[in-house]
Amino acid sequence: MSLAQAKKKGFEIETIVVDNGSTDNSVREIKKEFPETICLENSDNLGFAEGNNVGIRYAIERGADYLFLLNNDTTTHEHIFIELAKAATDAPSGGIFCPKIYFARGYETHTERYKLTDQGKIIWYAGGVIDWKNMLAFHRGVDEIDSGQYDVMTKTVYGTGCALFVRRGVFEKTGLFDRKFYLYYEDLDFSLRARQKGFEIYYVPKALLWHKNAGSAGGTGSDLQSYYITRNRLLIGMRYAPWRTKLALLREATNLVMGGTRTQRQAVGDFLRKKYGSRELSKLSQSRFSMPKFPTGIKMPHLPKMPDLLKYLPKIKPKRKNT
Repeated sequence: MSLAQAKKKGFEIETIVVDNGSTDNSVREIKKEFPETICLENSDNLGFAEGNNVGIRYAIERGADYLFLLNNDTTTHEHIFIELAKAATDAPSGGIFCPKIYFARGYETHTERYKLTDQGKIIWYAGGVIDWKNMLAFHRGVDEIDSGQYDVMTKTVYGTGCALFVRRGVFEKTGLFDRKFYLYYEDLDFSLRARQKGFEIYYVPKALLWHKNAGSAGGTGSDLQSYYITRNRLLIGMRYAPWRTKLALLREATNLVMGGTRTQRQAVGDFLRKKYGSRELSKLSQSRFSMPKFPTGIKMPHLPKMPDLLKYLPKIKPKRKNT
């Protein structure tokens, strides 16, 4: 546990582990090897959002000034707390601070691209970027070899839930993670709400950690990941995106219902029915969206793809009122 080796300078660290309904002996092993660690046990898997909320509430009740939310599939540098605390002092307008995150060695998305000597220095997160036209959120610098190109502390649009160093006041004014998301995009939603409340988000390059990407979600491209990203991308888009992007998302959702995978169809259907939170796996086999049958000789109407729809929208003009 790398946090046990973390250096402290003028502050105290208390480690809280939230067990999200595990069925193995992990809690027992943690208590045995790290008896000073506080373990909070949830009877069920509450998801990433509410699972973190359990720990956040507990830490705030114990008077924490800062909370460091950290995935369990990470390894931290020994100076990570010192660097994050220094950044918070240097940037009083900042409410959320995010470290530079590398892929853990051997967990790169495209491991075959890199030399063995470069592994462990491949960037996973060096700040957040949002493409509002297509409702995509991605990491700056992802898959790049770190050669110092992102070594300046700077403001960023959103922080990743993999590792968030947050002032207590952000949670008090913004609220906690929205449990509707359950998994994925809850960090983007939280970041956008925090910025609406006036808090800045900073990328801190001197604070380092390594991440086993999607280690708890079955790996990149897994069925679990596909479901939550599809559903929650619609949810986040309808909350914050420009109206043209919202229309394009609805068009894309229609195309997924017609030609997407079974998982994507279920994700879109659950979004439309406002079924948020945990995916209902028991209903997956029954989750089918049958299209109406057209009489022989009648073709289905042509549905423009997402880019075509955006191209047509500027031609729409408001009607003039008669005076």
